[in-house]
Amino acid sequence: MTATIKGIIPVMLTPFTEADAIDYAGLEKLIEWYIANGADALFAVAQSSEMQFLSLEERVALARFVVRQAAGRVPVIASGHVSESREDQVTELTAIAATGVDGLVLVTNRFDPKGQGGPVFMDNLRGMLAALPAGLPLGLYECPAPFRRLLSDDELRFCADSGRFAILKDVSCDLDTVKRRVALTKGTSLAIVNANAAIAFDAMRCGSAGFTGVFTNFHPDLYKWLLTESSRHPALADELSVYLALAAMAEPMGYPKLAKLYHQRLGTFASIRSRAVDFDIVERFWALDALLDKIMQGQASFRARIATAR
Repeated sequence: MTATIKGIIPVMLTPFTEADAIDYAGLEKLIEWYIANGADALFAVAQSSEMQFLSLEERVALARFVVRQAAGRVPVIASGHVSESREDQVTELTAIAATGVDGLVLVTNRFDPKGQGGPVFMDNLRGMLAALPAGLPLGLYECPAPFRRLLSDDELRFCADSGRFAILKDVSCDLDTVKRRVALTKGTSLAIVNANAAIAFDAMRCGSAGFTGVFTNFHPDLYKWLLTESSRHPALADELSVYLALAAMAEPMGYPKLAKLYHQRLGTFASIRSRAVDFDIVERFWALDALLDKIMQGQASFRARIATAR
């Protein structure tokens, strides 16, 4: 294992042009924004990247571009396997691995796509481990689409004991589960990184090695402060954790197009086009622009208070 993959890990957006091609100029600006705002690693080709709506060629090109643009400043991890058959997944993951990523992330629901249970999951996982490059750090992602497939304790212990895994993106959304998983993986190379904003601060205090939820696309710097400075300013950290949890409640309002609307405001890229969300989010979710105003107002307020904290 050569990469340490923990901390604040944005789940990357894929900007598109109005012609529905990947906007690489916008992506370059987005990568720089993540790094400037405290990202410790980048998770490319994930659900937030709309990987289920990208061709394999696009997924590979996306991962390769992020690796090249990050240029070793932060580790880059990527997933991108969306198929059901083991053979197709090997093809997908082998192609992503060849892009130079620092970690290859395995989606848990792909190893039991028909919900047949633990034996099928373990058989497919073992087959994938045998097929992938032995020296490349791996990750696990309990991706909610097309369905959430949480790891059992025994499955997690197997992965931790294998020595091949660097990170679990935990999508249990349950603090007790995070605590148990931290205890189960203690002393191994496998870091548990929570992805749920409502429990983000409590999970950090219980051993989650960072945060990798969707609102890393809005204010990764605030999560970074919470992770690294909260012990010095506990009262402010408590207030910030409440704001972050409430802001993240906007996620159902058309994410990831919602995050693209935010970045359009910032000037990161021009278009909010999304393949995953094909409707007008401003028309469907009334007062969405006003809500973004409030989210940005809250960001500014907490950034100012953090800047003057002693």
